[in-house]
Amino acid sequence: MSSICSRPSTFRLAQQYLCNKCASIFSTVPDEFQSKWHEHNLIFISLFSGIMRPGLNAILGPTGSGKSSFLDVLAARKDPAGLSGEVLINGALQPPNFKCLSGYVVQDDIVMGTLTVRENFHPREKEARVNHLISELGLNKVADAKVGTQLIRGISSGKRKRTSIGMELIIDPSVLFLDEPTTGLDASTAYSVLLLLKRMASQGRTIVMSIHQPRYSIYRLFDSLTLLTNGKLVYHGPAQDALDYFAKIGFACEAHNNPADFFLDVINGSSAAVNSIEDQLVEKYKNCSYARGIKAELERVTWAKDNNIRAKCHTITYNSSFFHQPRWVSWRTFWNLMLNPQTSVAQLAVTALMAAIVGAIFYGVKDDQSGIQNRFGVLFFITTNQCFSTLSAAEIFITERKLFIHEYTSGYYRVSVYFLSKILSDIITQCTIPSILFTCVVYFMIRLKPTAAAFFIFMVTVILVSCAAASMTIAISADQSVVAVANIFMTISFIFMMIFFGLLVNLKSTMDWLSWLKYLSIPRYGLEELEINEFVGLKFCGNVSTVMSRPHLTFRGINYSSWAFWHNHIALTVLTLIFLIIAYIKLRFIHKFS
Repeated sequence: MSSICSRPSTFRLAQQYLCNKCASIFSTVPDEFQSKWHEHNLIFISLFSGIMRPGLNAILGPTGSGKSSFLDVLAARKDPAGLSGEVLINGALQPPNFKCLSGYVVQDDIVMGTLTVRENFHPREKEARVNHLISELGLNKVADAKVGTQLIRGISSGKRKRTSIGMELIIDPSVLFLDEPTTGLDASTAYSVLLLLKRMASQGRTIVMSIHQPRYSIYRLFDSLTLLTNGKLVYHGPAQDALDYFAKIGFACEAHNNPADFFLDVINGSSAAVNSIEDQLVEKYKNCSYARGIKAELERVTWAKDNNIRAKCHTITYNSSFFHQPRWVSWRTFWNLMLNPQTSVAQLAVTALMAAIVGAIFYGVKDDQSGIQNRFGVLFFITTNQCFSTLSAAEIFITERKLFIHEYTSGYYRVSVYFLSKILSDIITQCTIPSILFTCVVYFMIRLKPTAAAFFIFMVTVILVSCAAASMTIAISADQSVVAVANIFMTISFIFMMIFFGLLVNLKSTMDWLSWLKYLSIPRYGLEELEINEFVGLKFCGNVSTVMSRPHLTFRGINYSSWAFWHNHIALTVLTLIFLIIAYIKLRFIHKFS
């Protein structure tokens, strides 16, 4: 085909709105397309062209042959940097909105394990559409069963795979891509999944799937077969003609042998002659009638495309409206948190237990000299505890990284919608509610200042400290993929905050080039606010005389004026917003392509 860039390691991918079910994918891939790292070696997809028609189109090849990379290119899931060539739909170039018009089922099932099968579909579509899809996928008996997590027993792997397929079918796509859909399934379950795909293909869908080593009963379901080896095309044509083609070029399949196994055996060959066999197979295919027929048809399609004969269709950017996206994402996120024992029951139980222990240790502080020490001690501990208890916020984006990238590239929602929905849901469930519970238990057990104003200021301060610390945790972990790595960075950050707390070192004596770090210390603002709230106006009775609490604040170097009282709240709010902006920028520009 035309429009191949001159650079040997580039590939250009353009796409057009899909207008009907009977769509074909026409593709051209240039020499040395740099696909991916595999066992420290670069895998390249070499020059070839092909056509994927409505039906079940299988991409077969040994491990490392470039199946998944080629599938990603066709589905517009590969990083466009360094790509050249064309993928056409119905003979027309495509804009970048192809993600909204096609479905892509990844190899590892990405679904919300705490939600039921029905809830994973709903409420993106009307109930009638969801019920029809559940029936079509054969999920009626498990529609209201939870998918399952490590802590929650769920549905079988086959039903889970069907649920993943259903997640992509909710928009009724004309083209469906699947990356090795039989991985991890037993033979019977894999066959049932392929029967489902075959039935959908017979309805006019173009289904393109990569598969490693299917058994014969599965192979018989294929309409088209594409064989790859080291990124090179060995065969592309009707699946039922593949055996005859190989027999004509000198590779006859013995009786009762699985064709898929036979093809892989031929491609792999002996270890000493693999390269020569590969080159021989590639050259024979280039000169066969299948390749010539495809080339002729692609020339006609290219002529039509160059003469602007293309389908005129309405283009879209996302699968749902802007106002529908936050409602759905917020509902799903909040519901997932509520149904997850780790983030709901366990967290509240640990919070209540910790509050009870702290309340018992500092129970009923007195208004004497010991009361000053105990009050300061408990306020210090509460501030520190609120910071370190937010380390779990690192998992907010890390645990759902694959889900977010998959759904975003599929056009489900905007990054801003996902970010705001996650932040609001997680701040309410993991910061606000636990902080309120902790405050209610601790405040009255310790018997801090007995006024309503002091109580609510205490509660707001604890919430702000928790939110600021959680925001910093999110900002650090937003671009991380491993929780352990994020925890290292967060621990280092909190240690520096503790150093500039105002207790371990006199902040006025700190060198100028380090003194600015105190303005980033979240616990410093929280502790100062709690001390002002508790000690101002409080009197302590000693053995000889009554002592005012303000000398304690003066000794600590704390300004307890009206402005100082509120500037700590403002500082915590500003830090929260700054960290959230950093987190959003990281999430916005995170690498989203394979």
